[in-house]
Amino acid sequence: MNFYLGIDFGTTGARGIVIDSENQTINQFQDLFPQDNKKVILHWQKALWGILEQLPNSVKPQLKAIAINGTSSTVLVCDGKGNPVEEAIMYNDKRGITVFPEVKKIAPENHVVLSSTSSLAKLLWFSSQPTFTKAKYFLHQADWLAFLLHGKLGISDYHNALKLGYDVENLCYPSWLEKLPEFELLPQVLPPGHPVAEITPEISQRFQLPQDCLVCTGTTDSIAAFLASGVSKPGEAVTSLGSTLVLKLLSSIRVENSQYGIYSHRLGDNWLTGGASNTGGAVLKHFFTDSQLKELSSKINLDHPSQLDYYPLLEAGERFPINDPQLLPKLTPRPDNQVDFLHGLLQSMAKIESDGYNLLQKLGATPLEKVYSAGGGAKNPIWRKIRQNYLLVPVELSVNTQAAYGTATLAKKSLEN
Repeated sequence: MNFYLGIDFGTTGARGIVIDSENQTINQFQDLFPQDNKKVILHWQKALWGILEQLPNSVKPQLKAIAINGTSSTVLVCDGKGNPVEEAIMYNDKRGITVFPEVKKIAPENHVVLSSTSSLAKLLWFSSQPTFTKAKYFLHQADWLAFLLHGKLGISDYHNALKLGYDVENLCYPSWLEKLPEFELLPQVLPPGHPVAEITPEISQRFQLPQDCLVCTGTTDSIAAFLASGVSKPGEAVTSLGSTLVLKLLSSIRVENSQYGIYSHRLGDNWLTGGASNTGGAVLKHFFTDSQLKELSSKINLDHPSQLDYYPLLEAGERFPINDPQLLPKLTPRPDNQVDFLHGLLQSMAKIESDGYNLLQKLGATPLEKVYSAGGGAKNPIWRKIRQNYLLVPVELSVNTQAAYGTATLAKKSLEN
């Protein structure tokens, strides 16, 4: 039996999943980061070693491939030997706002890089630092971690490279990006799940792994979660019911609309398009505990739709399907009955989800046929039924919800190509 390892680097730690040739989960591991936000690169490296050290002896001899996902737009710059010359910049770091006027001059109108948190904005910020003279490579989190295993610098994948400005339709860097003096630092971009090299002899010896174990290009955390879901054809989608409400629809047509924060990742011959609303589980947890959500949900009468019309936000500002940074929360009138209040919130969120998918289709995406649910809210059966009434398509639980599982399937794919 052959085994494949996927490692997911999230915001709190790393998680690893081993699958077999039948895509069955064999082992799961995790290694949490320290709570301080300093020396994050060191935390990543320790977590990577921690995952590899947890591999059981029953798996190691038959481990055929490894893939890693990281948070989108988490980046760093390295010298010629792969040593970071500055601390990494995390995915949600907005220091790129200081160079945003420069980004606007460089990139085409409405391009996905036109954000203070884009990888390109962070590259330009790095270029203004004194240490940048030592930099030889600009890498994403997943790129650098894979380098620690295979020893090849300057290699990325087109999921991570999208917010750097890589042209995922023509599979090349655009001419406007090639003109930048920083261009020489940019990585070679390969498809996700593409074999790069075998693990180094040092890694093989240290962790007792077979020398022919392949390391392949990775992906981002959100796409890894999508790959785990069970989606198989255009028209199927994944809604992540986490702190926010995130929609991802597999489409045969590429959809882009920066006005609503909509962009498309390439996924083989298809496109993964979507958007993210600021409503979601964070609003629910502001008003209810987990036990209250479970108890009150079970008391909702689905035969009588709620008459409450909310736009559940914790603070002003919405991204999708309404793009209005000043949009105010609408959480009134609030009934005395907690069941009625929760019913109104869940139904209003279901309407926002439906409006989101309708917008994607209005902009040309493949019509919605089925929705898989991921995230903590996916466990609520009442909410699923409310959502299905609005979406008018089957709503099911994702087959797997772990991003590390999706990344493990990417590792397995590397040997099938």
